[in-house]
Amino acid sequence: MNYCKDNIKYYLESILNIPSPTGFTEKIMKFIMDELDKINIPYTVTTKGAVIVSLKGKDDSYQRTYSAHVDTLGAMVKGIKSNGTLSLVPLGGFMMGAIDGENCIVETMDGKTFTGTIHAVKPSVHISGQEAYDLKKVPENMEVVLDEKVNSKSDVESLGINVGDFICFDTRTIITEKEFVKSRHLDDKASVAILLYSIKYIVENNLELPYTTNFFISNYEEVGHGASAALPPLTKEFISVDMGAPGLDQNSTEYAVCICAKDSSGPYDFELRKRLTETCKNNNIDYRIDIYPFYGSDASAALRAGWDIKVALIGPGVFSSHAYERTHMDAVLNTLDLVVKYSLEK
Repeated sequence: MNYCKDNIKYYLESILNIPSPTGFTEKIMKFIMDELDKINIPYTVTTKGAVIVSLKGKDDSYQRTYSAHVDTLGAMVKGIKSNGTLSLVPLGGFMMGAIDGENCIVETMDGKTFTGTIHAVKPSVHISGQEAYDLKKVPENMEVVLDEKVNSKSDVESLGINVGDFICFDTRTIITEKEFVKSRHLDDKASVAILLYSIKYIVENNLELPYTTNFFISNYEEVGHGASAALPPLTKEFISVDMGAPGLDQNSTEYAVCICAKDSSGPYDFELRKRLTETCKNNNIDYRIDIYPFYGSDASAALRAGWDIKVALIGPGVFSSHAYERTHMDAVLNTLDLVVKYSLEK
């Protein structure tokens, strides 16, 4: 199929550059809705703020639903220290060392934004010596140093910063000449871009779907309840499009679509996994099957909530997950191809 890389890259870069830590996703959801409006695609919005697109198929009684999540890792202001720095609490699960030295933006309740840098409380070996080397990277030992001339708690409060304000990490998004995509939050914004382009491609090419196919853009996956409610009620197959995790002793790769056989929530549906694998084989889609022992997904959340559905998990291979991540456009295109091709199969 003739996919437009420029369109995919536009979605990818745009989505990655809109801050959306879990619990703070209104801006990115507006972007998603605006893009759907541009191509005249109707959608619904759930009470929790998820966006659902439904494309009618020949059979409306058996429905497929794909999901991807826009919410990302991030942090919140936990306190304002006497020296004008901010203590923080993480949103989502990540190693604190992965954000040491990272630039960030603090956004207040009234929409003001302030730049800063996340540092360990002992950031300099010239001052703290061995203590700086030995300091554990835990939330209690990390802080935000604002790019403001502040020296006290009252100085910071006068800016309008308060406990509970969101801290958004600089994504440092780069697509290299050789089509490596490097950024924070490829989990799961790469897959959101894939689903958004899939909708556009299916509609603009008038592709005939055997089953009504839904696209569920969730906004609370990182805290475990993104797809636990409000799925289209006739969903029989639920496919979470998230990420594969290449790494030590893993079968995944940054160049293929990864199909998860099992994660921390248990095995995914064997029959559905087999059908997805056959679609890859029949269409020369580069794929890998893998197991992720410390992973969960929107499909996991849907099962825990009691939905009587078959579930699967697929996604582009993303190296260094929950840190500064990397994938390749090959993985993005292979995942896109699987979503589109499987959507056309009965």
